[in-house]
Amino acid sequence: MTLDDWPIGHSGVIRSVGGGGDLRCRLLDMGIIPKTAVTVVKVAPMGDPIELRLRGYELTIRKEDAKLIGVEETK
Repeated sequence: MTLDDWPIGHSGVIRSVGGGGDLRCRLLDMGIIPKTAVTVVKVAPMGDPIELRLRGYELTIRKEDAKLIGVEETK
């Protein structure tokens, strides 16, 4: 499952970060790395962008980028 499929309030752990080159490096630099806990906080009215909470801060990313982030839901 990828992060763009999650509704507001779902939490989980990042399992993989896709993409290539500069985009992947940028996502990793923002703290989106495997084994990091993440929660979907808000979604814009038209579905893009998505606000996430991870590592103690809020991060807003495009839905297109969220499709590259593999996640596993935690119970």
